[in-house]
Amino acid sequence: MAKVLVLGGGFAGVEAAIYLRKQEMDVTLVSDRDYFYIYPTSIWIPTGEATKEDVSVPLDKLAFAHGFKLIVDPVTKIEPKEKKVTLESDRILEGYDYIVVALGQDKIQHKGMEHTLSICGKPEEATELYKRLDALVLKGSGKIAMGFGGNLKDPSAVRGGPAFEVLFNVDTFLKRKGIRENFELTFFAPMEKPGMKMGEKALVMMDKMFKMTNIHKKVGSKITSFEADGILFEDGTKIESDLTMFISAGTGHSIVAESGLPLSDAGFVVTNEYNEVEGFEGIYAIGDSAALMGPEWKAKQGHVAEVMAKNVAYNIFQHSQRIDSKRSYMEHLNILCVMDTGNGAAFVYRDDKGGKMIPMPVIGHWMKKGWGWYCRNSKLGKIPRIPGM
Repeated sequence: MAKVLVLGGGFAGVEAAIYLRKQEMDVTLVSDRDYFYIYPTSIWIPTGEATKEDVSVPLDKLAFAHGFKLIVDPVTKIEPKEKKVTLESDRILEGYDYIVVALGQDKIQHKGMEHTLSICGKPEEATELYKRLDALVLKGSGKIAMGFGGNLKDPSAVRGGPAFEVLFNVDTFLKRKGIRENFELTFFAPMEKPGMKMGEKALVMMDKMFKMTNIHKKVGSKITSFEADGILFEDGTKIESDLTMFISAGTGHSIVAESGLPLSDAGFVVTNEYNEVEGFEGIYAIGDSAALMGPEWKAKQGHVAEVMAKNVAYNIFQHSQRIDSKRSYMEHLNILCVMDTGNGAAFVYRDDKGGKMIPMPVIGHWMKKGWGWYCRNSKLGKIPRIPGM
């Protein structure tokens, strides 16, 4: 039985471990935390509609349900040629036939980022957003700024959707409290057309949503620094803010940077379409750790990471059986999400034919809630997986 070491306990890593076990491999998963965090549903933590516990699944429960081994200990060094991994505890893992790198990514650092919180950073930051927003609600008024940054070396590593979602959810939350008129909400991003990956039609609809909700917009100017009371921009302007949420764009993981693996200009592991790291036998990279191939509008998303994970499980099994059959993620490359607003949602889809955004009042919110329930319970094996999900 082939031995596989999966590095990372996020969407890519967990999915890889689950599907490798379906192939009856000997699988060990290494994670720096003891739970799988469902980032897409963490958007409701700042408004109190969910807690960290609601969007977390203990990894030991997943390991028990699927039969993989679990080590909770951060990775500090990867030696791919030797198939050797060192952990923070100084424990050394070796003797594996295959290694799947799914460590995620680091964030581009900006001056003054300590004055911001992110919905896509450490899970504790979402809880802190809830506390800070609650304090402003008790005060009865405030200025809130939410936005995201860019990565000129790799635009696929930009995560804008969650910023829009939290912003619209806060707008809905304040309206339900009857105090929306006492708050100034501002969206910001350095690019001229944030969200352009979704397509022109989606951008037009986003502008309408901003106007309908009276959310201000500041785009097209580089962020100079974050301050305790706001954000400074290269054009000399400043957004005053009592609470700033900022989702920095991704960059290559620091551990991967020191591994000797081939990297893109942005620091992501270069693979072929089968997620193999060429020149390194038995080494694969998936999810946010991997440089994404494809068209300019491509984006790193959870469903793409899971497709990569399933394919890698198949590819590793076939390779272990000396069968020349591989699956590529390229045909599954698209942008797909339900962008929640707290009182509804919008279905967003983009492929080579273009993009579209379809409003889904009321029901869209409950569809995303339902997806969160499905994600948790299907991963635990309590309900069947829906093909393609």
